[in-house]
Amino acid sequence: MINEKTATETPVLIDVTRLILRLLKGRRATGVDRVGLAYLSHYRACCGVQLHAVLSWGGRVRVMDAALSQKIFDRLLNDARKPDDVRFWRRQLLRIACFYKVDRSYAGAVLFNTGHKGVESSAYVKTLQAMGVKPVYFVHDLIPLTFPEYCRPDEEDKHAARMCNMLAGAAAVVVNSDDTKRELLAFADKQGLPCPPVQTAWLASCVEETEQLDKSLPGFSQHPYFVMLGTIEARKNHLLLLHVWRSLVEELGVQNVPRLVIIGQRGWECEQVIDLLDRAQKLKSVVAELNTVADGQLSDLLAGARALLVPSFAEGFGMPLVEALELGVPVIASDIPVFREIGQGVPDFADPLDGIRWRNLILAYADPDSDIRRMQIDRMVSYRPWTWRDHFKQVDLFLRQHRLFPPVSE
Repeated sequence: MINEKTATETPVLIDVTRLILRLLKGRRATGVDRVGLAYLSHYRACCGVQLHAVLSWGGRVRVMDAALSQKIFDRLLNDARKPDDVRFWRRQLLRIACFYKVDRSYAGAVLFNTGHKGVESSAYVKTLQAMGVKPVYFVHDLIPLTFPEYCRPDEEDKHAARMCNMLAGAAAVVVNSDDTKRELLAFADKQGLPCPPVQTAWLASCVEETEQLDKSLPGFSQHPYFVMLGTIEARKNHLLLLHVWRSLVEELGVQNVPRLVIIGQRGWECEQVIDLLDRAQKLKSVVAELNTVADGQLSDLLAGARALLVPSFAEGFGMPLVEALELGVPVIASDIPVFREIGQGVPDFADPLDGIRWRNLILAYADPDSDIRRMQIDRMVSYRPWTWRDHFKQVDLFLRQHRLFPPVSE
């Protein structure tokens, strides 16, 4: 067992490759990225911990020195995208391009990989083994394996390789829900692979309250509205809601229909959704699409909504659901296991294929005197918001129990 003095002098490593690549591509942080940033922020603040940035590519793994790591962390936490920052990020990636050394000077250190990046390569896992580090992987979901039809064509094989390599090389695994844990254990059993220690640790909300609601969006002053939040992709089931809204316009007329605000970047495998958003004239005055929204404005948009709508077919966690409930906003969600788990008995549920129930719930929640909405608000008294402190308390205890390096939380 590592004693406390030694533990606080042992470096902690965190692979930031995915975070840097997304900045270079000009992409906004996803839920996966926010988890990575939370880990970076937490372990950087732990008293006595020496946190080092790791860059990886094609099986090559390089640990940055303490001074350069701090510069990298500062820019990542400030979402650095200016021209000078782009040059900085490119210089960092060049550091790994011709780096072939296996650096054993960090043997015994925990290495966090929170974004799945690189783990599809067996060379990455072998390099970590040769370095003598203890990889701790964060598994966000197994959706490419359980619902491959909702993902890019090559993602199923890539994700299977990731999971196999994680299971083979991990010192430990952290997952975001018991549902993800069940899927991971089932995959390990199917592949005949032993499973390293696995810990469930729910995620925390990242909502902020800093900006004012943009009243220029259609119908905000005259009509109740609902919000759907998340990347526009097939598994999120935007298609169901757009068909519900079009039928409501036909049945009730534009003036009598609540508004729908869709917040999220356009993704993949969603051509029908894009066609409806771009070309369905009946939806133009009742549906607003916002591809990018600042965190502060997001909290205001949610706070004014009659409910958050989450009709997903599959999720690993469901951050929008948590964000809404933390703000005291009702949620209507798909009846899937992970939403039952993290919803703590608060949301109203509907089958993601049951358009009639979704229609009826939407109309009921739009009513200013809605009894069903009031009952959900009453249930929120029992809801316990989950914090990053809660998350890392579980993770640190888990690492300590399995004789890994136990970072000391503040």
